[in-house]
Amino acid sequence: MPTRIRLQRKGKKGRPYYHVVVADSRAPRDGKYIERIGAYDPNHNPAFVEVNIEKAMDWLQKGAQPSDTCRAILSYSGVVYKNHLANGVKKGAFTQEEADRRFDIWKNEKNAKVEGKKNSLAQGAEALSKARLDAERKVASDMAAVHSAKLAALSAPPVIEPMVTEEAVAEVPAEAPVAEAPAVETPAAEAPVAEAPAADAPAEGEKPAAE
Repeated sequence: MPTRIRLQRKGKKGRPYYHVVVADSRAPRDGKYIERIGAYDPNHNPAFVEVNIEKAMDWLQKGAQPSDTCRAILSYSGVVYKNHLANGVKKGAFTQEEADRRFDIWKNEKNAKVEGKKNSLAQGAEALSKARLDAERKVASDMAAVHSAKLAALSAPPVIEPMVTEEAVAEVPAEAPVAEAPAVETPAAEAPVAEAPAADAPAEGEKPAAE
């Protein structure tokens, strides 16, 4: 009977998670399976992966073929690498102790990478949350300043302009009359006075009297 290591879909619409199962290749995807060997939840970051390494190794040694997605999951969990080391021990390339030592080194490095990714994601989320809080505080501070200015403008006493009454107008001194410049009398033109003829002068046509 050909067996496959594949995913069986669970969960609700929009948020699925999967079981890693060993099933007959002719069975439907979500139908009957032989054995469940792990779980995969992509809704987390990094994705949650849980695999029973011993059971997965046993089925791989029996000839079970994983699907593409399950091969990536088994590689992430170290099952593929451990199966490779087991095949090397069978061929006599190295001992079981050497295989275990190499797998432990790989596992430690893998765990360090996973922890480093988790820390970087946590730091990024913390920095993003801090930036969002700072932006919200700034917006709240600006709004408070605007409201304070409005309240100050409303609470300020109104400026009352003095009313101009008739009595106040009467008290205003009238403009002083402009002093007129004294008129300058222009001397009248003197008419020429006709000189009276002298008494001793003889009239025209008369001869002077003899002395």
